[in-house]
Amino acid sequence: MFHLRRDGRLSNVDLASRVGLTPPPCLRRVKRLEERGVISGYRAVVDPAALGRKTEVIVSVEVAVTDVTTLRQFEATVASFEEVLEVRRVFGVPDYFLRVAVADADAYSVFQMTRLVTIPGVSRVISHQTMEVIKSES
Repeated sequence: MFHLRRDGRLSNVDLASRVGLTPPPCLRRVKRLEERGVISGYRAVVDPAALGRKTEVIVSVEVAVTDVTTLRQFEATVASFEEVLEVRRVFGVPDYFLRVAVADADAYSVFQMTRLVTIPGVSRVISHQTMEVIKSES
């Protein structure tokens, strides 16, 4: 798993060599992991800065209304925003953490004021601009 998490484009031959198997059993094991849902997919990891979104902000959001419909609407709305890379509902306070990528602080200000705080139920937004990413597995 370690090798595939680091490089999902490894050929079966290279993976087999790294884990000490011959290619056929290695491929069978990977297929089994996919079938069991342990490996849920493969994707390209794109550098947000290359897309003009070099500023990342971690946002905590509290929602005043706690009925399921409002929460699901909030979740669907923020998940649809192109700037939002990740949405996590958490236990306790705040209710959600968002990871947002934008061009700069001004772009984040516009995003927060015109999109995020206009969602029904949002009662508090606290933003933390990322200084430096030390480790990221996404």
